[in-house]
Amino acid sequence: MTWQTLAAAPSGLGESPFWHPDEQMLYWIDIPGQHIHRCNVFMGTVESWAMPSEPGSIAPARSAGEASGLVIALRDGIYRAREWGGELRLLAKAGHDTATMRFNDGKADPLGRFWAGTMYEPRDKAAAELFSLDCRGGRAPALERKAGGATIANGLAWSPDAATVYWSDTPSHTIRAWDWDAGSNAMARPRVFAQWPGKPDGWQPGMPGYGGRPDGAAMDSEGNYYAAMFEGGRLLKLSPAGQVLAEIAVPARCPTMPCFGGDDLKTLYLTTARHNRPAQELQDYPDSGCVFSMQVDVPGLPVNFFQD
Repeated sequence: MTWQTLAAAPSGLGESPFWHPDEQMLYWIDIPGQHIHRCNVFMGTVESWAMPSEPGSIAPARSAGEASGLVIALRDGIYRAREWGGELRLLAKAGHDTATMRFNDGKADPLGRFWAGTMYEPRDKAAAELFSLDCRGGRAPALERKAGGATIANGLAWSPDAATVYWSDTPSHTIRAWDWDAGSNAMARPRVFAQWPGKPDGWQPGMPGYGGRPDGAAMDSEGNYYAAMFEGGRLLKLSPAGQVLAEIAVPARCPTMPCFGGDDLKTLYLTTARHNRPAQELQDYPDSGCVFSMQVDVPGLPVNFFQD
């Protein structure tokens, strides 16, 4: 398996990729660059859409069963755009102090709710939380708190049978899991799914002895969880029991989030970061910040659409 580099300018911090099955396009965001990108991977053309603040995550949306734009988590709230480049309509205002907190990793769940976690930027306490937004059937938008005790929310995913939800806290090097009842949106039996040692004292980028920390994630059709290990230069494939099945080296020190795409969902895409990375690292990994792809044998799960 070998990585290919998408023909697009690198992002500062690429995140939240998804394959849009109707448009046959790959979407992702650049958080510090405050842009949403989408690429026709067959033509190599990229469109970019500037945001008024940092986009933490995005998901495709449907209204009355028809594909209709995006749902977007910005620093201060969750917004709805009916079309590419269209008006941003506020669905739910954030309850946090936007001077120190912003929305981060998020996705739609299998029933069409949008979930987004937050990131506490001072990073000195576990103040980040996970929220769910349900607008199905004309419901009045309201954020429901689902979990907390994190510093940087990441790694959101659901098992193929929609019975388990996963959520990681990057600084604590921990991925948690809960039993999930899709209909009632209830989470139960919290547990540690996987955990790794923290960064060794004195470690600097390029030194051995550190495998990275869990950032964004994707799920394949067999229930295996793919975790991007930030600063570890690798992508891990974890079994439903949390065992490492495969370690895939990445041509960037800081992979951020995988997703599956293509008609057969056997193309694995991966966003990466270059923002604030050391000069030597960028020399060693000149394509840092680019989107990479490779072919895999087991297909992934299709993207979930937000529904309103």
